Amino acid sequence: MASQPSVLVLGAGELGTAVFEALAAHPQHGPITVLLRSSAITSSDPTKQAQTAKLASLGISTLAGDIVNATEDELSTLFAPYHTIIGCTGMAYPAGTQLKIARAVLAAATRRYLPWQFGVDYDTIGRGSSQDLFTGQLDVRDLLRGQKETEWVIVSTGIFTSFLFWPPFGVVSEGRKTVRALGGWDTKVTVTTPRDIGRVVAEVVWAVPELRGVVFTAGETVSYGQVAAVLEKVLGEKVNRELWSVDMLKEELVKDPEDGLKKYRVVFAEGRGVSFNEATTFNHQRDMDLQGVEAWVRENMK
Repeated sequence: MASQPSVLVLGAGELGTAVFEALAAHPQHGPITVLLRSSAITSSDPTKQAQTAKLASLGISTLAGDIVNATEDELSTLFAPYHTIIGCTGMAYPAGTQLKIARAVLAAATRRYLPWQFGVDYDTIGRGSSQDLFTGQLDVRDLLRGQKETEWVIVSTGIFTSFLFWPPFGVVSEGRKTVRALGGWDTKVTVTTPRDIGRVVAEVVWAVPELRGVVFTAGETVSYGQVAAVLEKVLGEKVNRELWSVDMLKEELVKDPEDGLKKYRVVFAEGRGVSFNEATTFNHQRDMDLQGVEAWVRENMK
């Protein structure tokens, strides 16, 4: 078998860790490097030291770099030696950072790029949604589609399964006594765990080099009614049900227009581009068994 190409993973947070672990565990894996801030690589903090030791134990190299503060040219120089780059960080980055990364990737003549787009279907949602952060994701897609030198794959995953149950998001209350439907009880949302996203990414990178464009994956696509039913089944007690209508959520956003979570709630309540047909997903086509909502609740909330 021909040797596998070199891969650079940007970031080692929750998603980056899941990705590099899955890349290293894949039976067809090649050389892997993870980009970290130099302060993280040389840190005396036990947590940071444990992270670098884990990378070394997996045979993964580290590369020092600062995505936020580096210029586009500096990033391009860092990226140039690698065949494939996977963006796994960006939630708290300044606006425009993902576009800067994408431009640096193209300037480096990278052969293949998986950008930080592990989320909803931004194409279907389109510009002008309540969540203005999505515009930046569409700018990255426009840039990639406007060139032919760098191959790219976007893995759309829905939201992290944990986010659906995170009390500040609002669907499941603190104490798990109440479930709120965003938009309606039949409104659906797709969720996938970071661990499974990592497995899908590893399969895309190592096993399907010919894959191009946007692909979809789903741990499960569920309605808010199903979320309530799962909690009742697993926890063995009734939950209160509250409907948060689109109109009500929009009114709440008007009162607090800079609240990021309220922006997300409106988008998910509208239900467009936030759920995928499981039968058409990459993991279904590859016969990959991903963790569903009930299994996640049993593992994390029982």
